[in-house]
Parts: sequence; structure tokens; C-alpha cells
Amino acid sequence: MKCEIGKFSESYSGGTPSVRNIDYYGGNIPFIRSAEINANSTELFLTEEGIVNSSAKMVQRGDILYALYGATSGEVGISRINGAINQAILAIKLNENKDDSMFLMQWLQKQKAQIINTFIQGGQGNLSGQIVKNLIVSRPCIEEQKQIGAFFNQLNNTITVNEHKLFNSILSR
Repeated sequence: MKCEIGKFSESYSGGTPSVRNIDYYGGNIPFIRSAEINANSTELFLTEEGIVNSSAKMVQRGDILYALYGATSGEVGISRINGAINQAILAIKLNENKDDSMFLMQWLQKQKAQIINTFIQGGQGNLSGQIVKNLIVSRPCIEEQKQIGAFFNQLNNTITVNEHKLFNSILSR
């Protein structure tokens, strides 16, 4: 079944607390920026006050994170941590019983070049949440989504392991 992403998910972007207020930074809430969507940690941390007094939004481990702006436009990952996001990231939350995050993340990853070529004209451009919500995905049943998502995740992991082995082999020569 083909369907727009926005019809089977909830999505939102965050914001950045004012850097002029030092009370907003240095807390214990990871502040995920677009270059960190696939990371296990972040460089910046926010305080509760920083969250309350800004447009920053919280995401949970397992949410899909999609980079909208700049050099990382079109990058996608599944959050490995609970934290806050800024306006450069679109969080996508799927209905857990009907759709698989790994499947959609892999689909978005596969479509990156086409999305960038279609919606970003020349150089560094920006995507929008509305563009992503309007993307049409062919969605098989949940069982098939899980199988497809798991297969491509394992394939990506195998490629990464072999790249590291090759790199280490070259370094040791």
C-alpha cells in the first residue's frame, strides 16, 4: 500500500535555546544536533530550564531522526539516546503496531539522493518537515517491514565491519 509518511506517523522539529542564557546549557539532557543523529552521545547538554524556555523538543531512543538542513540534509538514523532536538532535525514517530522504524529509516536512506536532487536546488539547501511528510512510501505489512528493515540493517552492519577490517589492514602495512 502506498501512503504519504505524514499519514502514518507523527513528526516534529525542535528548536535551539538562546545561547545568550548560560542557564540553558550544561545540564543533563543530551542536545542532539544533525551531525549527531547516529551517535551514542552528544557534545552539548541542556538544562530543564533550557527545554522549557525554548522550542527544543524531546525524542526517545528508537525515534527516526531526519536531518533537514545544510551539509547533513537527508541523513537519517534511529535515535540511540533520549534527548532534545533542534530545528534542523525532524523526529518521526511511527505507529508501533502497524509500521517498523527500521524499515522506514532504511527506505529514507535509500531515497536520499533522489530526495536531495528533487528538493534541494544547488549547493547546500534545506528540506522541510512538510516535504518529508509528503513523501510516498510503499508499505508492505508489518511483518515484511520488520524482515526488510532487519535485513538491510544487518547488511549495513556487515559492510561497516568489513570497511573497518579493510581500513585496519591498510594501516598495518
